[in-house]
Amino acid sequence: MHRERSTPRPDWKSKVEEQGLVFGTPARDASGKSRPYWDESVHYVFPMDEILSVEADVELLHSMCLDAVDNVILTERYRDFGIPEWVWPHIEASWKRRDPHVYGRFDLRYDGKSPAKMLEYNADTPTSLLEAAVVQWYWKTEVFPEDDQWNSIHERLVERWQEIGNLLPSNELHFTWSTADSSGEDHVTTAYLQETAAEAGLDTVGLAIEEIGWDPLLKRFVDLEEAPMNTVVKLYPWEWVVDEEFGKFAAESLPQTLWVEPLWKMLLSNKALLAILWENYPGHPNLLPAFLDDPGLLTEYVRKPKLGREGANVQIVATGYETQTGGVYGAEGYVYQAFDPLPEFDGFRPALGAWIVGDNAAGLGIRETAGLVTDDGAAFVPHRIPEK
Repeated sequence: MHRERSTPRPDWKSKVEEQGLVFGTPARDASGKSRPYWDESVHYVFPMDEILSVEADVELLHSMCLDAVDNVILTERYRDFGIPEWVWPHIEASWKRRDPHVYGRFDLRYDGKSPAKMLEYNADTPTSLLEAAVVQWYWKTEVFPEDDQWNSIHERLVERWQEIGNLLPSNELHFTWSTADSSGEDHVTTAYLQETAAEAGLDTVGLAIEEIGWDPLLKRFVDLEEAPMNTVVKLYPWEWVVDEEFGKFAAESLPQTLWVEPLWKMLLSNKALLAILWENYPGHPNLLPAFLDDPGLLTEYVRKPKLGREGANVQIVATGYETQTGGVYGAEGYVYQAFDPLPEFDGFRPALGAWIVGDNAAGLGIRETAGLVTDDGAAFVPHRIPEK
């Protein structure tokens, strides 16, 4: 694994916009100056054997995470996750019904020398999907046509919609995003997901989550046409949903209206999962030691809010690396994970985002930052696998 420089295509900006990548708050470089969010002036190169190794690690981690969900539900450990008590039976019912799931993204520490380490699992509202599935694929095809890429994300998404089509209440899916997201990233991600479902033969409707209505007589969610909504694909975190007035309707009207991702994924998108995994698999080569609510035996650690997003409210306690980021998270409690800094390449630190579609590893996206925390100043950079 190494980092290479290459000359950006002269018309790269118009090309990535044509492919749908139209949102944009720029990333930041080491000096704090703006850097393109999509940055093809650099990329990472992996030999195939390293990719196959990470792919196997990711599928193992995913199966361990599903076992952890089962374990948490069996032992009713919801309190460790800060989940309101009224939601508990609905999570259990959602899991027992096997409400269908589509995709998620593992964030990994990987340096090409030791096994990939799980940093967290974005299993409910993962973004950077279009960049990973489409934009970097076109870049590779144009700039390095002979090379390969770990990337079957698009094909697997289409297949996944076809697989779960019969499990959904109807052929019509509503795809929703929040107008509160000023960057436009959520809308871009949702629009792309909608495209993959349409390609799979499903009927799709797009609308903002704020436009969803509730019919108190039918006890149904309805769209702008007052038509019942049978399946809602949301890019809005479950912990926000259950905290709002319509959250009770969302949980209590299951499975009449199904939500993708499903309610049971509240347990996977919460960083309390990291401590549960370490309890279940102590010493596992793909895990970092992690503890709930206090650092335990750790002397150097990263304190992460259980429901934090975009690297907010993260504190690093380690000699010479002390860091603290601001934000609005943490009231729900913290997880303490052993500090293992992301590897450094030319002054930048890549976090590998490995995609799961259904229950299979599907591809890789990389975000890199000059700092220790992968936050909203990280840039997305492509990767390739050279032909031997």
